[in-house]
Formats: sequence, C-alpha cells, structure tokens
Amino acid sequence: MLVRTDKLKKYFEIGPKQQLHAVDGISLEIEENEILGLVGESGSGKSTLGKTLIGLLPNSGGSAFYNNELLPQKFSAADHLKYSRELQMIFQDPYSSLNPRMTVLDIVGVGLHIQREHTKKQIKEEVASWLAQVGLNADHMSRYPHEFSGGQRQRIGIARAMIIRPKFVVCDEPISALDVSVQAQVINLLDELKKSMGLTMLFIAHDLSMVRYVSDRMAVMYLGVLVESGPADEVFFNPQHPYTQLLIESNPEPDPTTERQRSHIPIKGEITSPVNVKAGCRFASRCSKTMDICMNTTPAITKISEKHTVACHLFS
Repeated sequence: MLVRTDKLKKYFEIGPKQQLHAVDGISLEIEENEILGLVGESGSGKSTLGKTLIGLLPNSGGSAFYNNELLPQKFSAADHLKYSRELQMIFQDPYSSLNPRMTVLDIVGVGLHIQREHTKKQIKEEVASWLAQVGLNADHMSRYPHEFSGGQRQRIGIARAMIIRPKFVVCDEPISALDVSVQAQVINLLDELKKSMGLTMLFIAHDLSMVRYVSDRMAVMYLGVLVESGPADEVFFNPQHPYTQLLIESNPEPDPTTERQRSHIPIKGEITSPVNVKAGCRFASRCSKTMDICMNTTPAITKISEKHTVACHLFS
C-alpha cells in the first residue's frame, strides 16, 4: 500500500466554538501504480483532502501514511524538502497556480533548484526535456505565464510537478478550467506519464465519465466524508448510495438527442451545514429514501462486495 489515511480530519476554526468540518474522518487506501478517482460536488472537501494528505495543510486528527511511514501532522520546512521528492500536486487553476513574475524556466525548475543537487546547466536541460514531454518547446523557457493559453499553463504545471519524478501525485481537477479539446490532451498526457513513470495518483474531478475513464477505483465524497467507493466501472454502472445515484443520473449524455429526451432528477433539499456537524447521515435532508435512523445516527461503512463499500443505512 503506497498511500493510506486512517480517519484523517481537517477542521477550520471560523469563529468562537465553531469548526468547519472540511474533511471528517476519511479512511482510504491507494495501491502503488493505481489511480483513485475522487468525485463529489463543489465544497465536499476533495481539494482539502488532497492538500492535507501531502502536507500542504496540517491535519486536525487521524493519520496519513506514505509507503508505510507515518507523515507528520504538520510539515516543517525539512519535511517539505524530504517528501517533495515523492509527493507532488497538480493544482486546479492554471492561472493562479503559476507565479506571474517567474519565467517558465524558474517555475518548472524550482523543485530541482530547491534540492541543490543540480547545476544551472543541468536544470535548464531538464526543464527543456520536460517541456518537450508535455508538448511545449524549449524556446518557451524565457516566457512568462501570461503569454500562454490555459492548456499550455496546465502543461507547465504538470511539468513542474513531474520534473522531480515523484511517486504519488494529487491531480486537483487538472482539467476543469480547460476547453473540452484540451481536456482530452491533458488526460492522455497524464496517462502516458503514469505508464512511463509508474505513477500513483489521486485524481480529483467533477466529471464522472472522465473519472471512470482514467481511474482504477472511484470514491465518492459528500460534505467531508466518503459515502461510496469501489472499482470505477462498478461504482459508475452500479451505484448504491442515493447520492452517487443522483450524481450518475446528472451526468450528461454525449449524444445531444439522447440528452434532450432523458429525464433529469435534480438533487433537492437544503445542504447540511458543515459547521459543528451533528450525528446522522449528512445527505439525509436531500435524500428521497431517508428513514428515521438517518436523522440521528451516522451510517457505518458497509462492504457490499469484495471491493465495493457504501455508507448508508439501507445496507446496514
């Protein structure tokens, strides 16, 4: 097991005796050379989980392990230097994640520069090599981020993460800000790098079809907790949790004629507040299958097949 979390938590203090439960006791496992797709609505805590897992945010409880080694609760500068060789992140927004005052050479080569194990000539050669691998030219090294399109900026972000040759990469919605044609290019690029480098990934996205395409397993997150996980095809074609079922139903069909003809069932009801969360199913206020037990008892994770689990009282 390359990456594992045990009841990992991340709370934010937002006022006197008020805590926002962004990540609330997540336990997951990611095998080496596996892609775990993480899906859920905006605000469900997906990005916060990824950042907490690799130490960009200190955790509020629970544990995270990398290669059977317990990761620090709060990373020091030395911890970041040590684990940055193994753990990297591709950020969601290709516009705000690149320093506008740095050239592409400085942006992509910053990881090698921090390690202080390479000469300036070696860094320049490595940057040129990685720019070529992500479909850019060595001539781009002297340019600044504002001179590139969104797709090109995301490729720069990918090169920055990959140049250190990490083992585990958190891909935080790397295609959400891109045009559809560019999305396919970036996905194919990540797939090529996974195969050539033996990467392990946590792939965070909204598009369930895309997550199913790129992932080996899929996990569904709602308001800080996991509600369902299993093999990507099994979760996509045989969803068990009512929330997952509604997410799948809301996924658009590629054929416009079919899309116009099928019925859409919107998710109704008020979203439960993530502040000072009480016991009970967090999806209960929006679920059509709610029972009395759902309102005051938190559902346990139930195994419904060898690798498929769901947190719902319908299966307890």
